[in-house]
Amino acid sequence: MIKGIHAMFYSPAAEEVRAFIRDKLGLPFTDVGDGWLIFDVPDAEIGCHPASSAQHGISFYCDDIHQTVADLKRRGVQFSSGISDEEWGTVTKFMMPGGSEVELYQPKYKRTAATPKSAHPPRRRLSKLRKTPKRPSSRK
Repeated sequence: MIKGIHAMFYSPAAEEVRAFIRDKLGLPFTDVGDGWLIFDVPDAEIGCHPASSAQHGISFYCDDIHQTVADLKRRGVQFSSGISDEEWGTVTKFMMPGGSEVELYQPKYKRTAATPKSAHPPRRRLSKLRKTPKRPSSRK
């Protein structure tokens, strides 16, 4: 069963990107050795959008875009666009080391569940469900 997502930034400035995410965005992390940081995000979601070619991207989202932008600017984050209002949310973009432009948005939609629900209930061991004692064997 899938229980999460591992997103990646590929960059010629990988060390600077790690420092940016750690210091500017303030995400908690695990150092898996030699300064290789794996960042923990408290929440994730996946969207599938039509496009003329196959691609993937990453966006960060927040509860209050104006407050988040102000906080990130105080930490030195450079924004590459103003805040705009879209049908699905309020959005802006910022630059990361190595030249990556990343989207930040405040969604207008409400999520229905934070954790997936299985289509099938968990299996139970038959022996724990049995309420009547086993019948004696008829063999002698």
